[in-house]
Amino acid sequence: MANYIPRDPNGSFFGQTFKIILDRMIALVKGAHPRVDTREGSIVHAAVAPAATELNEVYSAMDIFLDESFADTASRHHLIKRARERGMEPLPATHAIVRGEFTPSGIDLMGRRFIADGVTFAAFEREPEGTYRLRCETPGTVGNISEGKLIPVEFIDSQSLQSARIVELLIPGRDEEETEVFRRRYFDSFLHLASGGNIAQYREWVIAMPGVGACKIYPTWNGGGTVRVSILDSTFSPPSAELIDAVQTKLDPVPNSGEGLGFAPIGHYVTVTGAQTAVIDIATRLTYRAGFNWLMMQAQVEATIDAYFEELAREWGADWDSQVRLVIRISQIETRLLNLNGILDISGTTLNGEARNKELGVDDIPVRGAVSSA
Repeated sequence: MANYIPRDPNGSFFGQTFKIILDRMIALVKGAHPRVDTREGSIVHAAVAPAATELNEVYSAMDIFLDESFADTASRHHLIKRARERGMEPLPATHAIVRGEFTPSGIDLMGRRFIADGVTFAAFEREPEGTYRLRCETPGTVGNISEGKLIPVEFIDSQSLQSARIVELLIPGRDEEETEVFRRRYFDSFLHLASGGNIAQYREWVIAMPGVGACKIYPTWNGGGTVRVSILDSTFSPPSAELIDAVQTKLDPVPNSGEGLGFAPIGHYVTVTGAQTAVIDIATRLTYRAGFNWLMMQAQVEATIDAYFEELAREWGADWDSQVRLVIRISQIETRLLNLNGILDISGTTLNGEARNKELGVDDIPVRGAVSSA
């Protein structure tokens, strides 16, 4: 079979259509019996055509089998099976935790359930002055609500509970790890072996923690034995103080720093910090298509810039070199804005008053400031 079945350079059985297979089978018959009728409608043609159809399906299945056999081309299901051989699983979805404010402050709401924006939260920890921590019962980003009204699931007398609302998102929930992110993490596990409290192991520990979206590891940042961990939350925004404290406690509890009571090995003094925001003001000169103006385009322009900045934030921490900095490129902003319907041309773009790309600090992610168009 290997003598006459063509393969592409990658070893795939591409090109094996029904007609190619049928013609090859007819040619074999004619080669052995030249005088036999092999025209369409003949007995030979009718005999081999169904077999050619089935063989076409077999070759298609072989292509799929080859793709599913290797991690770089496998679908999610088979990628997960392959990764299990290395003890890896996609990071699961996690539950958002919010702070709720209730009046009057003395009411006992432990275990009570509330609805906000169609999802249910349950109070699980009482805090001072009429506030509670509530956990979203549905895992994923659906629970990432920073403010909003809370409606009791079960009846509570209005004299007992006068108002209830979410006032802060403490630890954002995340969806199950995306396929391509998991695939990259799988291949990274071959390049960077996690062991003995090295950078790879710190990254493995931190990324797996609920609420964390990205991290950078700074070894010996303040002398031997010191490690600084900088994080973004799972929305790729600067983390809350609660998330920083939670990661700090799991890695290296402050009261017993260096004693190995967290994930960090004995003798590692870990400091957890959050990435910072760098406000970027953008000015540009836009030429509009007929019927468009700045008032009509402003919301789209700002949303496009926000999407670009979010992409950059997702790249923060993806590189294993903690000194890699994000760069805001004017060409990227202009190209994306030119794709908007209504903008004909763009020129003179500046970032914070300078007509050049903006390189951020190693712990900075961009946030849109003022956007103006001449």
